[in-house]
Amino acid sequence: MTSGTDPVDRRGVPEAAGAPTCRVRLRDEADIDEVVRVLREVHDGDGYPLNWPDRPGEWLMQPLLLAAWVAELDGQIVGHVGLSRSGAGDAAPVLWSGRAGVPATDTAVVSRLFVSPAARGHGIGARLMAVAVQGAHERGLHPVLDVLASDTSAAALYRRLGWSLLGTVDQRWSPTQTVTVHCYAAPA
Repeated sequence: MTSGTDPVDRRGVPEAAGAPTCRVRLRDEADIDEVVRVLREVHDGDGYPLNWPDRPGEWLMQPLLLAAWVAELDGQIVGHVGLSRSGAGDAAPVLWSGRAGVPATDTAVVSRLFVSPAARGHGIGARLMAVAVQGAHERGLHPVLDVLASDTSAAALYRRLGWSLLGTVDQRWSPTQTVTVHCYAAPA
């Protein structure tokens, strides 16, 4: 699946001729090492994910994964997003089901979204989100997500894309770590 190859800036406006070409495609097994490299850049620069996983490749291939995509800028992987079924600890599906009056199983969780710091400003995060939303809709599911309350730039992206804040909850990630997350749902 591709989201197109015409470069677009963060406002959705076509970029000038000669601008880098962005393409979003399904992730495959051969991409994992490069995706982990980009994830490390993001973690070192932004602190995402909050806790670096012991096995980052496995972290990207979460057990309930429906699909995952990568973004390429001039042929180099610079971003990633996943779409999965909801699992234990996902708060957004529960909040959405209460609001929409549908089972939490009617949702898909957008996760593992990140873009290399060097590749930002090309609308890549928005492109990845659009592909994940389309993937959810193709499966008859409503996209939702949880994001750390401290990740203000990600929350700003979701708001710009029209996502609704469902609520804010505390999640226990370990016996010694509790985090606050905002839960969002895509526009209906």
